Amino acid sequence: MVVNKSKSAFKTIAEVAEELGVAAHVLRFWETKFSQIKPMKTGGGRRYYRPDDVEVIKLIKNLLYSNRYTIEGAQQLIKSKGLKNLLGNEEIQKDFFADNLAEAEKKVEAPAAVVNRLKPEILRGISDAVGELKILRNKLAGM
Repeated sequence: MVVNKSKSAFKTIAEVAEELGVAAHVLRFWETKFSQIKPMKTGGGRRYYRPDDVEVIKLIKNLLYSNRYTIEGAQQLIKSKGLKNLLGNEEIQKDFFADNLAEAEKKVEAPAAVVNRLKPEILRGISDAVGELKILRNKLAGM
Protein backbone atom coordinates (compact mmCIF):
# COMPACT_ATOMS: atom_id res chain seq x y z
CA MET A 1 0.00 0.00 0.00
CA VAL A 2 1.57 3.27 -1.10
CA VAL A 3 0.67 6.41 0.82
CA ASN A 4 1.29 9.78 -0.79
CA LYS A 5 3.35 11.87 1.60
CA SER A 6 5.08 15.18 1.15
CA LYS A 7 8.68 14.92 0.04
CA SER A 8 9.88 16.07 3.46
CA ALA A 9 7.85 13.46 5.36
CA PHE A 10 9.61 10.76 7.33
CA LYS A 11 9.00 7.16 6.27
CA THR A 12 8.81 3.94 8.23
CA ILE A 13 11.07 1.01 7.45
CA ALA A 14 8.14 -0.78 5.80
CA GLU A 15 7.49 2.19 3.49
CA VAL A 16 11.16 2.45 2.50
CA ALA A 17 11.44 -1.31 1.99
CA GLU A 18 8.38 -1.31 -0.27
CA GLU A 19 9.55 1.76 -2.20
CA LEU A 20 12.98 0.23 -2.90
CA GLY A 21 11.88 -3.37 -3.34
CA VAL A 22 14.03 -4.81 -0.55
CA ALA A 23 13.12 -6.53 2.69
CA ALA A 24 13.10 -4.59 5.97
CA HIS A 25 15.77 -6.90 7.39
CA VAL A 26 18.05 -5.91 4.50
CA LEU A 27 17.67 -2.24 5.45
CA ARG A 28 18.48 -3.05 9.08
CA PHE A 29 21.55 -5.01 7.94
CA TRP A 30 22.76 -2.19 5.69
CA GLU A 31 22.37 0.17 8.63
CA THR A 32 24.98 -1.91 10.50
CA LYS A 33 27.37 -1.84 7.53
CA PHE A 34 26.98 1.76 6.34
CA SER A 35 27.33 4.48 8.96
CA GLN A 36 25.80 6.93 6.48
CA ILE A 37 22.36 5.38 7.07
CA LYS A 38 21.13 7.03 10.25
CA PRO A 39 17.37 6.78 10.65
CA MET A 40 15.79 8.45 13.63
CA LYS A 41 14.68 5.96 16.26
CA THR A 42 11.94 6.28 18.84
CA GLY A 43 12.40 5.09 22.41
CA GLY A 44 10.82 1.80 21.34
CA GLY A 45 13.31 1.39 18.48
CA ARG A 46 10.92 2.27 15.63
CA ARG A 47 12.86 3.70 12.68
CA TYR A 48 11.90 6.82 10.76
CA TYR A 49 13.83 7.60 7.59
CA ARG A 50 14.34 11.16 6.36
CA PRO A 51 14.26 11.81 2.61
CA ASP A 52 18.07 12.05 2.63
CA ASP A 53 18.31 8.64 4.33
CA VAL A 54 16.21 7.19 1.52
CA GLU A 55 18.50 8.76 -1.10
CA VAL A 56 21.56 7.24 0.59
CA ILE A 57 19.86 3.84 0.73
CA LYS A 58 18.97 4.11 -2.98
CA LEU A 59 22.62 4.82 -3.73
CA ILE A 60 23.76 1.84 -1.66
CA LYS A 61 21.19 -0.44 -3.31
CA ASN A 62 22.37 0.74 -6.74
CA LEU A 63 26.03 0.15 -5.85
CA LEU A 64 25.33 -3.34 -4.52
CA TYR A 65 22.65 -4.59 -6.91
CA SER A 66 23.22 -2.73 -10.18
CA ASN A 67 26.96 -2.00 -10.09
CA ARG A 68 27.69 -5.31 -8.33
CA TYR A 69 29.97 -3.87 -5.65
CA THR A 70 30.66 -5.90 -2.55
CA ILE A 71 29.72 -4.28 0.74
CA GLU A 72 33.39 -3.55 1.39
CA GLY A 73 33.79 -2.12 -2.10
CA ALA A 74 30.76 0.13 -1.69
CA GLN A 75 32.05 1.30 1.71
CA GLN A 76 35.43 2.18 0.21
CA LEU A 77 33.85 4.00 -2.73
CA ILE A 78 31.62 6.08 -0.44
CA LYS A 79 34.59 6.86 1.79
CA SER A 80 36.86 7.87 -1.07
CA LYS A 81 34.40 9.83 -3.23
CA GLY A 82 31.94 11.09 -0.62
CA LEU A 83 28.17 10.88 -0.62
CA LYS A 84 27.57 14.23 -2.29
CA ASN A 85 29.74 13.32 -5.26
CA LEU A 86 28.22 9.88 -5.65
CA LEU A 87 24.69 11.18 -5.40
CA GLY A 88 25.58 13.77 -8.01
CA ASN A 89 23.68 16.27 -5.99
CA GLU A 90 25.02 18.95 -3.69
CA GLU A 91 21.48 19.63 -2.56
CA ILE A 92 21.43 16.77 -0.06
CA GLN A 93 19.85 18.00 3.16
CA LYS A 94 19.90 21.56 1.78
CA ASP A 95 16.31 21.52 0.53
CA PHE A 96 15.01 19.05 3.09
CA PHE A 97 12.57 21.50 4.65
CA ALA A 98 12.63 24.10 1.86
CA ASP A 99 8.89 23.91 1.20
CA ASN A 100 7.98 24.27 4.86
CA LEU A 101 10.68 26.85 5.64
CA ALA A 102 9.34 29.46 3.25
CA GLU A 103 5.89 29.07 4.75
CA ALA A 104 7.21 29.22 8.33
CA GLU A 105 9.24 32.36 7.61
CA LYS A 106 6.04 34.14 6.59
CA LYS A 107 4.56 33.40 10.03
CA VAL A 108 7.55 34.53 12.12
CA GLU A 109 7.17 37.91 13.76
CA ALA A 110 10.03 40.31 14.25
CA PRO A 111 11.27 40.22 17.87
CA ALA A 112 10.45 43.91 18.31
CA ALA A 113 6.82 43.25 17.38
CA VAL A 114 6.58 40.54 20.04
CA VAL A 115 8.22 42.72 22.70
CA ASN A 116 5.92 45.63 21.90
CA ARG A 117 2.88 43.46 22.69
CA LEU A 118 4.13 42.49 26.17
CA LYS A 119 2.71 44.24 29.19
CA PRO A 120 5.13 46.62 30.96
CA GLU A 121 5.06 44.55 34.16
CA ILE A 122 6.11 41.45 32.22
CA LEU A 123 8.96 43.35 30.58
CA ARG A 124 10.12 44.58 34.01
CA GLY A 125 10.01 41.00 35.32
CA ILE A 126 12.09 39.78 32.40
CA SER A 127 14.56 42.62 32.86
CA ASP A 128 14.87 41.85 36.58
CA ALA A 129 15.40 38.15 35.88
CA VAL A 130 18.12 38.92 33.32
CA GLY A 131 19.85 41.18 35.87
CA GLU A 132 19.76 38.42 38.49
CA LEU A 133 21.14 35.90 36.00
CA LYS A 134 24.03 38.21 35.17
CA ILE A 135 24.86 38.58 38.89
CA LEU A 136 24.77 34.79 39.31
CA ARG A 137 26.95 34.29 36.22
CA ASN A 138 29.55 36.68 37.64
CA LYS A 139 29.48 34.91 41.01
CA LEU A 140 29.94 31.54 39.33
CA ALA A 141 32.77 32.86 37.16
CA GLY A 142 34.57 34.00 40.32
CA MET A 143 34.42 30.56 41.97
